[in-house]
Amino acid sequence: MDTTTTATTATTARTADQRIERLSSASLNRILEPDLDLDLPGRLGAGQLLPDELVSLSCVPELFDDLTDEQKHTLAKEEFASIVDTGVRFESVLMAGFSLEILNRRDLTDPRVTYLLHEMGEETRHSRLFVRLLDQVRPAATNPLDGTIARLAQRVVLPILTSMPALFCLLVLSGEEVPDLLQKLASEHDDTDPMIKAVSKYHRQEEARHLAFARMLFPEQWAAAGPIERLLVRHLGSRIAIAMFDTIVHPGVYATVGLPAWPTWRAVNRSHRRTALRHRALRPLLVPLLEAGVFGGGRVPRGWQLACGVDRFARDLDPVEAG
Repeated sequence: MDTTTTATTATTARTADQRIERLSSASLNRILEPDLDLDLPGRLGAGQLLPDELVSLSCVPELFDDLTDEQKHTLAKEEFASIVDTGVRFESVLMAGFSLEILNRRDLTDPRVTYLLHEMGEETRHSRLFVRLLDQVRPAATNPLDGTIARLAQRVVLPILTSMPALFCLLVLSGEEVPDLLQKLASEHDDTDPMIKAVSKYHRQEEARHLAFARMLFPEQWAAAGPIERLLVRHLGSRIAIAMFDTIVHPGVYATVGLPAWPTWRAVNRSHRRTALRHRALRPLLVPLLEAGVFGGGRVPRGWQLACGVDRFARDLDPVEAG
């Protein structure tokens, strides 16, 4: 490595350190404690928690329009519970991965370690809030994705993910971008339950910093990644991202209103409206991938095209054209 390249690399690292230190300072500016009424007062209301157009089944009007008001009320409650439950479990995966990242760091004074500790503190507060909401909702749906086989697969896959920093960072970004869009839509809709609107705004405020940190970290991790990890990011990463979106509302939700769980779940996730929403949620993932030079020749692989609704040059497509 020549002198110029070494100097450029050192300057880039110092700039990243400074930006990460600013994120840590921002985390200290206002610590939101969701268990105190002063920060997030009230409870979920007795009405429909999510408006009709934000309920996933509304993407299949031939099924949704036949539901009674009571069934729509139930569906909105169960769907919200599925999103919240997924959030708690996903954040536990993040914290496990972050803990291992800290464990493997030689220099614990690195600003990245300090920010990871800030982020874990914030994630625990989010999870406590989500558990509180689950206690209020008391969902009846059984998640068929949460079985013995899935638990065994989890034990095998998670150690692999956490051992590959670039792939794990992509998992983090996928898991943050999906709920971020759903919460944005919920917080901006007049008919969303007031407590959900408040929770969504609170959560997005802190997750914005988490997204900024992960986007900043990814190029460093990609540069250090080996050939197998790079292959997985290019060709398995899109499947992970799609799975993050498709499973945030699990099939059992639809069974609570008398619909067949798996066929309904597939119909929802294959619908044009839901596909367009997935594209909108996952398309921001392309920015750090393209900036890091993940795709050879700047051409996006087919899997990422389908996940994000783009062509091979990362140009937006209509969801019908994207398949």
